[in-house]
Amino acid sequence: MATSIDTTLEGIRSSMRNSMSGVSGGGGLSGGGSGGGRALRLALGAVVLVALFLFSKSTVTYIEPGHVGIVIHRGGGGVDPQPLGPGFHLRNPLLTQITEYPTFMQTLLLAKDPTEGSANNEEINVNSIEGQPLSLDISMSFELRPDKVPQLYSTFRTDVYTIQHGFIKQAIRQSLQEVVGNEEIAAILGPKKAEVVARTQAALQKRVDPYGIDVKQFTLNEFRAPKAVMDAISLKNVMQQQALTAQNELQKNTFQAQGDSIKAVGRAKAILAEAEAQAKANDLLSRSITSNLVQYEMAKRWNGQMPTVTGGAMPLLQLPGSGKP
Repeated sequence: MATSIDTTLEGIRSSMRNSMSGVSGGGGLSGGGSGGGRALRLALGAVVLVALFLFSKSTVTYIEPGHVGIVIHRGGGGVDPQPLGPGFHLRNPLLTQITEYPTFMQTLLLAKDPTEGSANNEEINVNSIEGQPLSLDISMSFELRPDKVPQLYSTFRTDVYTIQHGFIKQAIRQSLQEVVGNEEIAAILGPKKAEVVARTQAALQKRVDPYGIDVKQFTLNEFRAPKAVMDAISLKNVMQQQALTAQNELQKNTFQAQGDSIKAVGRAKAILAEAEAQAKANDLLSRSITSNLVQYEMAKRWNGQMPTVTGGAMPLLQLPGSGKP
């Protein structure tokens, strides 16, 4: 593959020495023509230096950081299984060719072009479980595994950009159809969006993994469905929101009624308890009042004077301890 520069330089120097010897030892130049021989030697030296510079430049290849080099054999068209890392490398320009591939993280964006019918429109079109057509804008960040790059090149024989917009784009479409095609549109837009994205990324990684492509991030940027479908979903969402509001209001009223009922029961129990207590108090009071007690209390309060105004009958007071008249 690669030829040593020292060996190449030594061969050129040997050829130059032989040429110089032939010129200086020939009979075509007289002793007086030594100045012409010196000029010829200088000219030959300049030609050799230029050839050496050009040849040396083509035998040394520099691989940029974040890239690997793929060594392609011109004769049989084969590819070395081991890539070249960043830095300087020697090669035989007649027998080998080196192609660089990026291994740093790259992002592929597939989106609808604002111009209707444009050839640059790269949106992904799939069908939902209802059979409705869907248009998706997506982005995918990925890296190439360096040790797998020669195999990737051997499979596609083209550059990374072409692979992105060919094989990878098709793998994305197949993965989305596999996942989105089994879900309802309302679920994809709502509670299952994160699940759909995660499942699609897993399916995509499974498809591209044999080629040394690692999917780092997959994003569903925009989702477009027929207007009638979107209007129906919006109406359904509004009705669900209204039903939820009515349910919350009913639940609130139910809780309030239950609270009022509990309060009423509590008030009734309190009134009943108060009435029962009052009745018991009255019963105890009535039992404690006797005629003797009444006479005694009246006697305690009498000042010994007879009433100045009386009716037709004279009231009689019976003092305690007195007998009957």
